[in-house]
Amino acid sequence: MVDLFIDRVLLKNNKDQDELDTERELVMCLQNRILMLFFASAECESCQHFAPTLRDFFKRLTDEFYVDRSAQLVLLYISLDQSEEQHESFLKELPKKCLFLAYEDPYRRELEAMFNVEDLPTVVVLRPDCSILIPNAVQEILRLGPDCYRNWQEAAELIDRNFMISEDFEEKSMRSFSDPVRRLKYKVEDEKKKKKKKTCSVWGEGGDEDAKVDRRVDGKDEGGGGSPW
Repeated sequence: MVDLFIDRVLLKNNKDQDELDTERELVMCLQNRILMLFFASAECESCQHFAPTLRDFFKRLTDEFYVDRSAQLVLLYISLDQSEEQHESFLKELPKKCLFLAYEDPYRRELEAMFNVEDLPTVVVLRPDCSILIPNAVQEILRLGPDCYRNWQEAAELIDRNFMISEDFEEKSMRSFSDPVRRLKYKVEDEKKKKKKKTCSVWGEGGDEDAKVDRRVDGKDEGGGGSPW
């Protein structure tokens, strides 16, 4: 995956549009990840309609509000806009965690040709080794939503399979800001229970030893020997 963007600068879709311009940064961001190449244009009406769905799809798989652990998923916007103004405008419709190539980077068009993009929008899903998992996942995302990630994860044979997704997104959406406090409370209570259990166990073992000694002193050990020693 990294080889596809080596010597390229990827930008983060945040306020400062931070750059990932070193090999180390690219490796940290892309290695062992499923990559979604989102080809679109602001002047494309279908792209405009699909953007909110894709944004929600990506957030539900990577935002800690919805999942216990972020999916090994990267979204990279490949702009096919006709102007930089359109490019910047469309970025506002995409998640803050997504990446993009600068408008002036000609590699955008090279990728368009490389993956034979003919229709917009197109979401090319790539395995970590850069091989194509799905040529265009737009319809699958519309049909299955975040559930389709499970299929991608298995097909891509990712190393880490510890990703967890909520079974009930509606329940997750109702979590209040006090949820972290409740989690800490339960964690503390669990620790107290563990310590109490451990203490009881230690005292129980000690009691058994004392009973054995008493029996030996009285000469009434279960073995029935005449001498206590």
